[in-house]
Amino acid sequence: MSTHSTDPAPSACRDESLPDIQGLADTRRVAIDKVGVSNVRYPVTLRTPAGGRTPASATVDMFVSLPADRKGTHMSRFIEVLGEHAGAMDPINVRGMCSVLRDRLDADDAYVRMRFTYFINKFAPVTQKAGLLDYEVEIDASSHPGHDQVTLTVAAAATSLCPCSKEISAFGAHNQRCRIAASVRFEGDLLIEDLAEILESAASCEVYSVLKRPDEKFVTEEAYKNPKFVEDIIRDLATALERDERITWFGISSENFESIHGHNAYAEITRDKSAPAV
Repeated sequence: MSTHSTDPAPSACRDESLPDIQGLADTRRVAIDKVGVSNVRYPVTLRTPAGGRTPASATVDMFVSLPADRKGTHMSRFIEVLGEHAGAMDPINVRGMCSVLRDRLDADDAYVRMRFTYFINKFAPVTQKAGLLDYEVEIDASSHPGHDQVTLTVAAAATSLCPCSKEISAFGAHNQRCRIAASVRFEGDLLIEDLAEILESAASCEVYSVLKRPDEKFVTEEAYKNPKFVEDIIRDLATALERDERITWFGISSENFESIHGHNAYAEITRDKSAPAV
């Protein structure tokens, strides 16, 4: 069992005359790997570059392990911990919240998963017109005796253009939107914007929310000059993450939503950079 402190709330907040059923012993002797609350919708504030803050609506799962001799966990404490930390969220703070959850529930292991849509203000490549573009973000944290871990996942939309189509066609080439995603573990500081920029750099061209005619001309020609198969995208992304010294582990994928086929093209790579090279 964990030796962490139990609920720090003052005794005045608890009515000792009410029975604590969750705290009773259980005779079935079956330990539970994860128990807690799932699909909690909660407003949070996210850290942005240069110390900024932006609001978001998050969906949160929070779990702890439960030993075989304990009947139940205290569900309300999960929401209390979330409320205490919702004002300044980033991967490092979510990892810290997970550690607090482990302490508060007197558990050996704790887990937090947070999913939300994140908006980045992007500027069109020629006219510099600003527009918000959405990114899928997930933060997964876990806390165990002597070991805490956090994984940041970002998924971005981009453009891919088929090298084969370009090569064999007298004019034009088929292109499509693609979804590029990266889950990374890292040391130091890594913002959502940092990972999104790496993702987009692996595609034939980025996508934007606002494009005037000069911008549309630019992105069309940029993709044409930079054709990539799904294999090219995933390899270029892996190469970029291998070069980034902050990244210690990554799992990446790219899916092209094909415009002339009835199927999608997909590729993925997983690398543990701390593992010995084979």
